[in-house]
Amino acid sequence: MRTRTIELRITAALLTALWSLGALYILLGYRPGGPIDIVVGLVAVAPTAVAASGIAWPPLVRGERTFIGVMSLGIAAILLLIPSTGSVLNQVINGGAQTLLPSAEVAYPWLLALLATSIFSGLGIARRTLGSRASRRTRLARGIGLGVAATIVVGSTFTGVAVANDLALRDRPAASSPFGPTDPNRQPPDCSAPIVAGTTALLAMQMTANVDGRPIGLIAISGERSGTDLRWTADVATDRTLGRFGVARVGSRAWLQDPGGPWTATNPSLVASDELDTQALGAGLSADLRATAENRGLEFIEGARARHCRIEVDGSAFTTAFPEVSWFVGGNSLGHWRGELDFWIFSDGEVGQIQGSISGEAEPLGRSGIVGTIEVTLDATERDQFRSVVAPAG
Repeated sequence: MRTRTIELRITAALLTALWSLGALYILLGYRPGGPIDIVVGLVAVAPTAVAASGIAWPPLVRGERTFIGVMSLGIAAILLLIPSTGSVLNQVINGGAQTLLPSAEVAYPWLLALLATSIFSGLGIARRTLGSRASRRTRLARGIGLGVAATIVVGSTFTGVAVANDLALRDRPAASSPFGPTDPNRQPPDCSAPIVAGTTALLAMQMTANVDGRPIGLIAISGERSGTDLRWTADVATDRTLGRFGVARVGSRAWLQDPGGPWTATNPSLVASDELDTQALGAGLSADLRATAENRGLEFIEGARARHCRIEVDGSAFTTAFPEVSWFVGGNSLGHWRGELDFWIFSDGEVGQIQGSISGEAEPLGRSGIVGTIEVTLDATERDQFRSVVAPAG
C-alpha cells in the first residue's frame, strides 16, 4: 500500500510540474499587448493547484485493476501535457496567433489533460472527504463529479479570459508587422490584380516531402534579397542530397557554395532562377494562372491585413516556381502531379507569403510507395526596407 501511495504521488508531482511549466511560460512570456495579459497568466496557474491536490491526497484505491486504471489516467494526462506544453513554448517564442486557443484542434488536448488531471485528483479528494469506509461506487461517483466540475470551472474561466483578451486585441491595430502595412483602412488588391515582389525582402523557405505520409526529407532556406542582389543558404537533407548549399549574386557577379566547400565564382546566368520570391511570383503566380484564383477572404497575419487566394497548379509550374524541388526529385519530371498554391496579397500590393503542396505518383521521389507529396512555405518579410547584400568573402 505504501508503494502505491508513493507511485501515485510521483504521478501527481509530474502532473503538477508540467502544469506549472505551462503556466510559467504563459505568465512570463505571453505578452501580445492585450489589456489582461497578466490575468491570462494568473488564471493558467489554476490547473497546477488541481494537480497539486493529488500530491497531498493521492487517489489511493484497493485492488490491482483499479490501481492500474487510476495510474493509466494519470499517465494519459502526462502524455497529453508533454507535447501541449512544448507547443505553448514554441508559440510564446515565435509569436503566432494572439489567442492561446486558436482552434478546437489546439484546445482539445488541453481539455482532455485537464479532465484526466481533475478526475485523478478528484478521486483523492473523494477518499479524503468520504473516508476509506465509504463504498467504492460512492467514492468513484464523487471523484468523477469533482473532476468534471473542476474541469468545467477551470476550463471555462481560462477560455473566457483568453478569448476576451484576444477580442480586445482584434480591435486594436498592430503598430507594425514584418509582413506588411497594418492600417486597417487599406484594402489588399483582388487575387487577379497586378502583384509585385518587394524591392527588398528577408526570405525564408521550407520544403518537405513524404511518401504515403512518411517524411523523407527537409529543405530549409534563409536569406535576403535587395533588388537583383541576393544571398541565401540552404540546409538540405534528402535521399539525393545532404549538406549546406549557398547562392549569392551581387551586381554582375555570382557565387555558389557546395557542402563543406568554399564560395566559388560562377556565371550569373546559373543563379537566375534562384531568386526565391521573385521566381515564385513570376513562374507560379503569373497573371494567367491567377485569372481564375479563388478568393478565400481577408486575414490578418501578425497584424498585417492580407487577401488569401488560391490557385491550382500542375507539377511543371510548381517545379519552375520552386526549382529547389530538384533536391528531392533530381531530374525526374513531375508533369503528372497536381496541387495548389495559397498566397497572401498584402495592402501594399505585394505577396508576403506562399504555401502550397503538390502530389502524384511516388516514383519521382525515388521511394517505393503509392502517393508522393511535396509541401512548401515561402515567407518574404520586412519588404521594401533598406537592405544591403554582402558578397561572400574571398
